Amino acid sequence: MNLDYSKLLNRKPIITDLKLIKDFIKGKRILVTGGAGSIGSEIVRHLVNFNASSVTVFDNAEASMFHLEQEVSRSNPNSHIKYVIGDVRDKYRLEEVFESFKPNIVFHAAAYKHVPMMETNPIEAIKTNVLGTINVSNISYMNEVDKFIMVSTDKAVNPTNIMGATKRIAELYTQFLETKSSTKFIVTRFGNVLGSEGSVIPTFINQIKRGGPVSVTHKEVIRYFMTIPEACQLVLQGGALGKGGEVFLFDMGEPVSINDLAKNLIKHFKSKAKIEYIGLRPGEKLYEELLCDGENMVTTEDNNIMKLNHIDYDFKTLIPKIEKLSKIRSNDFYKILLLVKSIVPEFKRETNNQN
Repeated sequence: MNLDYSKLLNRKPIITDLKLIKDFIKGKRILVTGGAGSIGSEIVRHLVNFNASSVTVFDNAEASMFHLEQEVSRSNPNSHIKYVIGDVRDKYRLEEVFESFKPNIVFHAAAYKHVPMMETNPIEAIKTNVLGTINVSNISYMNEVDKFIMVSTDKAVNPTNIMGATKRIAELYTQFLETKSSTKFIVTRFGNVLGSEGSVIPTFINQIKRGGPVSVTHKEVIRYFMTIPEACQLVLQGGALGKGGEVFLFDMGEPVSINDLAKNLIKHFKSKAKIEYIGLRPGEKLYEELLCDGENMVTTEDNNIMKLNHIDYDFKTLIPKIEKLSKIRSNDFYKILLLVKSIVPEFKRETNNQN
């Protein structure tokens, strides 16, 4: 039974300026990290249609990369795409890729995003979300890339989990580089993406197909949602609009009740599955926020996209603290938590909870 994800949002689909995006992309050499993931692969599909000069897909997920290659080769057999296996943690591999393909534009979508999984594996979130971002952004800076567009998340706002906190550190680092670089560093921040791998909708659907129960953490949990195409177009349009240093945010309408979402899916599939309330997991909030303390939204020429003003941050302290974080070798939750809090003071995770 086909499911139109956009109908679950109770709002009209977001329409972006496709001509602006096409003019931005046409003729450019582009690198997409995390290019085989849910957002990265959708970016790749758009880039092909917008006549990029060349597209390099960089990811460590060989199976997903293979499936993307097969799909694109069928739909666009003449597309100029290179598929490169590698990890953003490996700066030497990245240097080789930049030397070989000389990208003008970098879309950085590589990240760990699963909140509970990163709570139990915080060192891995640091290695990929923080140090991986530092590798890609530093090499972009050194190679004088025109624009670097980072895919971020609303979980970076006043974070309560390791995943969100590491994404916030990554945002801060790109803003630091913006102060000293000819490369334009741009951040795009959005909510949950409907239908992305490991997200709530596929999880609910699998539970419904098994006859239930459908696991909802709390009756009052609400989340901002976008479809995969909407999220992708925000990233692309943010890249086109950005002049350097911006954090862009889509108008995602009103937040959606996860409880209502589960009920609507059960109804859609004509199932008798029951909902089971399992309690908030470590690091989860009842609701997500869109603005960090001190941030304010400013409208852009596109009514669907807001630009967030800068908040003051002492970047002189950022690099020494990140260096300390990079030297951690164990999965010591308490030690990691204290260091992350020193960089992101608004991080509200309790230090006495090490689950």
